[in-house]
Amino acid sequence: MEFIAHFRRLTPVQRNTFLACFLGWTLDAFDFFTLILCVNALATQFHGKVSAISEAIFWTLAMRPLGAVLFGVMADRFGRRPTLIANIIAYSGFELASAFAPTLKVFLFTRALFGIAMGGEWGVGAALAFETLPAEGRGFFSGVLQEGYVVGYLLAALIYRTLFPIFGWRGMFIVGALPAALVIYILGRVEESPAWVQRPVARESEARLGRDIASHLGTFLFLVVLMFAFNSLSHGTQDLYPTFLERNLAFSPQTTGMIVILYNLGALLGGITFGAWSERIGRRRAIVTAALLTLPVIPLWTYSHTVLTLALGGFLMQFMVQGAWGVIPAHLNELSPPSVRGTLPGFAYQLGNLFSSRNSVIQAKVAEARYGGRYPPVFAWTVVLIATLVAVVTGMGKEQRGADLSNTG
Repeated sequence: MEFIAHFRRLTPVQRNTFLACFLGWTLDAFDFFTLILCVNALATQFHGKVSAISEAIFWTLAMRPLGAVLFGVMADRFGRRPTLIANIIAYSGFELASAFAPTLKVFLFTRALFGIAMGGEWGVGAALAFETLPAEGRGFFSGVLQEGYVVGYLLAALIYRTLFPIFGWRGMFIVGALPAALVIYILGRVEESPAWVQRPVARESEARLGRDIASHLGTFLFLVVLMFAFNSLSHGTQDLYPTFLERNLAFSPQTTGMIVILYNLGALLGGITFGAWSERIGRRRAIVTAALLTLPVIPLWTYSHTVLTLALGGFLMQFMVQGAWGVIPAHLNELSPPSVRGTLPGFAYQLGNLFSSRNSVIQAKVAEARYGGRYPPVFAWTVVLIATLVAVVTGMGKEQRGADLSNTG
C-alpha cells in the first residue's frame, strides 16, 4: 500500500518523468546484461577463454566515465531531457552494432562505444528524476529507480531463457536495440527538469564544470572511492555468476536463466526495501546494514550445488547487494553540489566503474590460474573484502538526507 501511496502523491508530469528515467536505466541495463549472459557463447563463437571475452566487460565499464562527462556536460548545458533522448539513441545503436561484429576485436570496439553511451544514462536520468520529484519519499523512489538496473537484468534473463536457444547471442543483441522506441515516449510525455529551466544563468562553458568539481574535491573523491567499492561488489557478484553456473555446474541456459530471474527478483525487492528504509534510519545505516548482511549468505550462494539452494543463495545475496545500491541515487544526488548535479554524481559513479572495471577479468584469470577454472573461492573472497570495504567507506562519509534538490544554481 505504501508503494501505491507514494505514486499517487505524484503529479502526472512527475509520474511520467520518473517512469521514463526508470525505463531508460532498465533498458540500458538490459543491453549490458545481455553481454554478461552470453559470455560462454561468445567464448565458443570467437574461440577464446572466458578471461578473453571478459575484456568486453572491461571495455564497457572502462569507457563509462567518458560518457558520464560527455552527456553530463550536455545535460548541464542543453538540458536533461534532450540529452537523455540522445543518450538512449546512442546506446541502442551501439548495441545493434555489437550483434553484427564479425571478430572479437570488432566486438570489443562496439562494446567500448556502448560503454560511452551507457556511462551517460545514469547521471542524466537521476538528475532529471530527482529534480522533478518531491523530497518526500525520495529514499523510496531512489530504491525503485536504481532497481531499474535489476529489472533490466531480469528482462535479459527472461529473453535469454526463452530466445537464446533459438536465435543465439546475435539475436539477443538485436533485441537489445529495441529501447530506441523509448525516445518516442520521452518526446511525447516528459518535460524538462524544473530546476534546470529555472537556473539563474546559462552555463558559461565547460570550464565551469572543472571549477565547480575542484571546489568540492573532497566530496568528489569520496564519491569516487564509494562507487569503486559499490561497483566492485555488484559486478563481483553478478558478472561471472551465470558463467559459473554453466561452466562449473553444467547447468543449461534455461536453468541458468531461471536462477538469474530468481536472484534478480531478490535484488528488486532488496533495493526497494532498503531504499525506503533509508528514509527512516538514514542513508548510511541502511547501506552498512545491507552490505554486512551479504557475509553470512556466502556459503549458500557459492558453495551449494542444487538448483534450489543456489537460487535461494542468489536471491538473498542480491537482496543485500542491491539493497545497498537502492540508497545510492538519492544519496549521491543529495551529496552533490547543485551546479554540477547533472554531471558529478554520474561522473563519480562511472569513475568508480573505471577503477573496478577489470574485476571480471581478474576473477576469471584467478579462477583459471589458481583454482582450475572454479569460481566459488574467488566469489567468496570478493564478497568478504568488498562488502567490508563498502561498509567502512560508507560509515566514514556523511549524508544529507532530505537535501533541497529544487535548484541547479
